[in-house]
Amino acid sequence: MHGRSLSPQGAGLAGYGAPMHQAWTVRTALLPALAAATVAATATLSATGGAALGTASPSSYSPAVTASAPQVAVYPDAITLRYAPTAAPPTTADCEAANDLACYTPDQVQDAYNLPALYARGATGKGETIMIVDAFGSPTIKADLAAFDEQFGYPAPPKFTVIAPVGAIPKFNPKNSQMVGWAGETTLDVEYAHALAPGANILLVETPASETEGVAGFPQIVAAEEYALSHYKVGVISQSFAATEETFASYAQLAPLRAAYTDAESHGVTVLAGTGDAGATNFEYDGVTYYAHRVSAWPATDPLVTAVGGTQLEQNGGGYTSVAWNDTYNQTFTKVWTGSTHPSPFASGGGASEFFARPSYQSGVKAVTGADRGVPDISMSAACNGAVDVYSSYTTKGWSLACGTSEATPEFAAVVAIADQVAGRALGVINATIYKLYAQHAAGIVDVTSGNNTVAFYPKGSKSAVTVTGYPAGQGYDLVTGVGTLNALQFAYELAGKG
Repeated sequence: MHGRSLSPQGAGLAGYGAPMHQAWTVRTALLPALAAATVAATATLSATGGAALGTASPSSYSPAVTASAPQVAVYPDAITLRYAPTAAPPTTADCEAANDLACYTPDQVQDAYNLPALYARGATGKGETIMIVDAFGSPTIKADLAAFDEQFGYPAPPKFTVIAPVGAIPKFNPKNSQMVGWAGETTLDVEYAHALAPGANILLVETPASETEGVAGFPQIVAAEEYALSHYKVGVISQSFAATEETFASYAQLAPLRAAYTDAESHGVTVLAGTGDAGATNFEYDGVTYYAHRVSAWPATDPLVTAVGGTQLEQNGGGYTSVAWNDTYNQTFTKVWTGSTHPSPFASGGGASEFFARPSYQSGVKAVTGADRGVPDISMSAACNGAVDVYSSYTTKGWSLACGTSEATPEFAAVVAIADQVAGRALGVINATIYKLYAQHAAGIVDVTSGNNTVAFYPKGSKSAVTVTGYPAGQGYDLVTGVGTLNALQFAYELAGKG
């Protein structure tokens, strides 16, 4: 797996707080090479992928990759702190005492977004299905979700279905860092989609993609999503993986991979994707090196996809406020998570697309996006200084902490599932509605006005940091948090058209 890796030290929160040689981000490059011809016949673009929503702008796009063999890197966005798991989920007090960093239980996340008020009305996502898509999955996910639910007193999902429609999943190997990384991603996705929409069904779609399979990985994801859309009644798809746009040779290479999104649109299904965890930059093809300039990641940039960015929840007495997520310069955090006080990119992804023109639904924010598709559209909790409790047993049984837009995306999927229940139908592509609500100053949209996604890093072998200047959060739409975050009680009804 491409990424940063260190060995756990100590045990429990003491080890978590100890100086670490190794905390790793679970970000994996799945596709070393992908020829567009391999998948060119798999799909055609729908008419709604055209001018109204925004398409490629060849005249303004200069591809960063010009190799004869196109290269695409796709990786999960979950960030998992590797330390000896604890027998009980750490509380905010535990984390602050150990490291002066916050962490939260799922109950606290529910409270932060006013979800209990929805539950009291019977709005839990009942009757709706959240599709989660992950390579490899986790061999222990059903048992782990049961343990998670037991700890917090949540009901089991009405249905929890796991399918592998494009091939058998290889036997889990705890020494395979790709499998371990995707297992962590799967755990975070499933537990937090369920925690926030406890009445919704979960459909976990796994693929057998492997980095060594080259052309198989991303097309497998597309094929698996299309199969699930044809065989299951799905309301919303949660995707916590990304590929930096510059790792595509051209829009022509990306276009066939949009097949699942045009298919979802025709089925009236909402598709979500996280904007990434490296602020205004992202990974080059090797999955380790950062671009030294602003970049954005697909599929979040796709006009048919709702792009989910990240915020940091700050607890104030009995309530919570949100700022743009950026842990890059937090030396307490970087020392704990990377073993160094040097800045390292950990922030809400956001910026302008290299491929897609500004869709019509973003016309009201064109002063910010310019001529391009801007991301994110909306944001939820993602900060590592504010990581959330997860339970897993695919390696060692116990509780650990996770963060990133891989947290925010399934959380927002849960809110969409609840809105689907309120509406009595799947809402489909919701971006136009989000921007309409924003223009109307809807009460369910909460502006995030502080923070930014400027990041810095030290290239390998360099003694000088590279800074990638990002975007500031401010009043109204911005390229860090989108329209802002939400009050779920009001937002779910507004999104459903019943606000």
